[in-house]
This record gives sequence, structure tokens and C-alpha cells, in this order.
Amino acid sequence: MGNNKKVGVLGLGRMGAALAGALLGAGHDVVVWNRSPLKAGPLLDRGARLAAMPAEAAEADVVLSCLSTYDTQQPVLDELTPSVLVNLTSGTPEQARGVAKWASSRGIDYVDGVIMAVPQGIGTPGARILYGGSPTAFAAQRDVLEVLGEPVFLGEDAGLAALYDLALLGIMWSTMSGYLHALALVGTEGVAPERFTPMALSWLSAVGGFLPGIGAQVASGEYTTDVSALDINAAGLKLLVETSRERGISTAVPAPLAELFGRAAAAGHGAHAIASVIEEIR
Repeated sequence: MGNNKKVGVLGLGRMGAALAGALLGAGHDVVVWNRSPLKAGPLLDRGARLAAMPAEAAEADVVLSCLSTYDTQQPVLDELTPSVLVNLTSGTPEQARGVAKWASSRGIDYVDGVIMAVPQGIGTPGARILYGGSPTAFAAQRDVLEVLGEPVFLGEDAGLAALYDLALLGIMWSTMSGYLHALALVGTEGVAPERFTPMALSWLSAVGGFLPGIGAQVASGEYTTDVSALDINAAGLKLLVETSRERGISTAVPAPLAELFGRAAAAGHGAHAIASVIEEIR
């Protein structure tokens, strides 16, 4: 265990505590700080040390910051000057770039990361964390970052990780919302989730297979199709909205999509592939 490092962890919410716990499990020397010191109890029992002030935790080989928001994080960061800062606080790309600029002004090697896992998944093979920022700092701290989950480096732009995060979450939220609407719709006929879900999973697998082709059309800007034109799908969305109203359930999920597809068709993309909707989104 000769490669173990001293790691400072700022913030002991559910995610911060999970990060610190994984690092302790890997044998690293972990120093934690939290506004409410009582949250550190279970970690102290496992060998972590409690810092009275954030600056104490910053006296480490690398500092991980996982606070609730950027607004609460910045006053904490202003109290310290670590050699390497890995920011795992959720925010926007511009917020991440702002901290990167702040870090550069203080001579701090900065890496911004977003965690694509729930706290219970930290340290397991299924966890993945996206990073952007200093490639040198990322490479130097990779042994620490690998403990938390699969580290994926996206490039020197510190805002890329947050951009990917929100883009991927957008897919997740859209999928889950569509699934919940579907459950409400079939539920009007007494169809139980356990009966419908296997078919939904099979359908999602097929839909996932469409994505590379859609991406290629977007990249080329060529939207001709002989498979399923936009106007057919726009008409289908109208039917979904009408049926939802008839069944007495909310149209909050399909109605905006119907409106979007309708706008794209009206803009001249009716005979084009669904990929052409990106022109209206843009």
C-alpha cells in the first residue's frame, strides 16, 4: 500500500461521505471537513481524521470538494490553496469554468468532475466519473480517482464534464418521464407496471439501436429517410396527446413533444427523418 496518499474531502453529505468511505477502504489517509462535524462520526470510526477548518483538509496531496452548490462551495474554497483540487460539486459548465479560472489565479491544479452514480455505487465497478481540466493533475491523481469509480477524462475544458452530465441526465429524465406517462396510460385499463415493464425494456433496447444512425444524420445534416418520416411521428404524438386527454391523464409529457415535432414539420422537415428535429431545437 505504498502508493497511498493523503486526501482531503470537503463535504460529508451522502455523496461526500461515500467518497471518503471508498478512499478509506482503499487505505488512503483521509482528512474530512464538514460544517456539521457530527456527520463525520462513522468515518472517524473507520480511521478518518476530522479537520476543524477547511484549510486543514487542504494540507493534502489532493483535495476533493463535494458540497451542495457552487454558491456554498466558493466561500469554503476561498479559505484554502491546495496543490490539487478535484471539484465534484454539481453545477453548470460555466460554473466549473469559473472555479477553474479561480484555481488558475491561485496556482492550483484543477480538475472538475461529475459523478454518474448514486452514493451507494461509489467504489463499485458500475460507478463512472467524468472529468475535465488539467490533464497533468488528472494523470497524477488517477490512482485516487480510480478508487471512486471508472475515471473518464474528456479534455482540458473544465466545463465539459458538467456539459456531458446534464446532457446524459436529460436523456435519463426524458426516458423516465416517458415511462411514467406510459404507466399512467396503460394503467387506465388496469395494466400493472410489472406486466408492461418487460415490453418497455425490450422497446428501449430497440430504440437505443437507433441512436448511432440519428447521430450520423445530425453530424452530416442530411435528413432524407425512407423509414419513418417526421410528419408520421408528429401525427402519432398528436394521437398520444388526444388519447391521454380522453383517458383523463396529464399531457404534460407528450404535449411539448407534439408541439416541437409539429413546429419542425411546419418548418419544412415533414418528409425528413426524426433527426431533423434538432434544427428546431437549435
